[in-house]
Amino acid sequence: MRRIVRTTTTPLFALAFLAAGTAVGQAPLTLPQPSPKATVSQTVGLTDIALTYHRPAVNKRTVWGDLVPWDQVWRAGANENTTIAFSSPVTVNGKPLAAGTYGLHMIPKKDGDWTIAFSNVSWAWGSFTYDEKEDALRVPAKPQPADFQERLSYTFDEPTDGSVDVSLRWEKVRVPFRVEVDTPSVVMASIRKELRDLPRFSWQGWNQAAAYAQRSKTNVDEAITWADRSIGMQENFNNLRTKAGLLELKGDAKTASALRDRSMKIATEADINNYGYQLLGAGKTDEAIEMFRKNVKDHPQSWNVYDSLGEGYDRKGDKKLAIENYRRALNMTQDPDQKKRIDGILKRLGA
Repeated sequence: MRRIVRTTTTPLFALAFLAAGTAVGQAPLTLPQPSPKATVSQTVGLTDIALTYHRPAVNKRTVWGDLVPWDQVWRAGANENTTIAFSSPVTVNGKPLAAGTYGLHMIPKKDGDWTIAFSNVSWAWGSFTYDEKEDALRVPAKPQPADFQERLSYTFDEPTDGSVDVSLRWEKVRVPFRVEVDTPSVVMASIRKELRDLPRFSWQGWNQAAAYAQRSKTNVDEAITWADRSIGMQENFNNLRTKAGLLELKGDAKTASALRDRSMKIATEADINNYGYQLLGAGKTDEAIEMFRKNVKDHPQSWNVYDSLGEGYDRKGDKKLAIENYRRALNMTQDPDQKKRIDGILKRLGA
C-alpha cells in the first residue's frame, strides 16, 4: 500500500510570488513633492549658469533661526543638494572658481554676513554629509531685507555681458552673490575653436572673429591676421572697415582712413543701408542720414533707399522730409506688405 506523505513546505513558485509581492509593495510611487524641484539658468556672454534646487514653503512657520537654524550649514533649499553649474571659469564675489557643477550650501548668521559654500560634492542628500574640506570656494554674502516670498526661489538679477547677481529669496530675505565672467577671453577661446570648423571656409567667419576683437578691443594683432584672411577670400565693404577699425586701435589712423575710403568705393546698396542703420542704432542720426542720402543718389531706382531715408528723417524729427521720402517709397514698391507698413507710418506722421 502506497503511503501518502503530507508536507507543509510552501511551493517554490509561491515563495517567489510572495517575494515579488513584498518587493512590489516597497516600490515608491511618484507623487507631487511638498518642496517641488526647479531649475533656473542664465547665459552671461557665452557662459551658461544653471541652478537646480527644491522649493520649500514658509507655510506659516518661523524660517530663520528655527526651520533654518543660525550658524549651521544648510542645503540652501530642500531634499538633495542644491547645485550650481558654470560652463566656464568665473569669479564669485571676486574670488576665482573653475568651471563645473557644485553643491551649494549656506551658513546663515543672525547678525553679519552669511557664508556661501561651493562644494565639490554635488550629489549628496541635503547637507548631512557636508564637509568643509571638500569646498572649492567659500565667500561671504550680505543678507538684505526683501518682499515676502512664500516659496524659496533663486533669481538672476541685473545680467550684463560680463556679470550677474545670483539671489536666494525666501520669506523676507534676499541673499545675493555676484558672478563675473571674463567674457572676451571666453569668446576668444570659442572663436579659435570654431575657426577650426566650417566658419574657416568663408570670409564671413574670419570677419566676424576680427570684428568681435575690434569691438572688445582684445587680441588686436591676432584679429588683424583674421581680417587679412577674410579680405584674401573676398575683399568687401565689411572686412575692409573691420581691418580699418583694428588698425585705428593700433594707432595707424592713416592706413585706416585709406581702407575706409576704399570700402566706400566698392560698397553695395545693402552695405550702405546696413551701415546707416548701425549709425542710427548708435545715435548718430545725422551720419546715418548722410549714408541714406548717398544710397538715394547711387540707387534712385530702389524704393528701399527712400524708405530708409524717411526713417532717418523721422528719427531726426524732420516730419516734412520723412513724409516726402516715405511717399516716394510707397509709390515705388509693389510689395503689399510694405505698402501696408509704409501707409501706417504715413498715417502716424499725419500725412
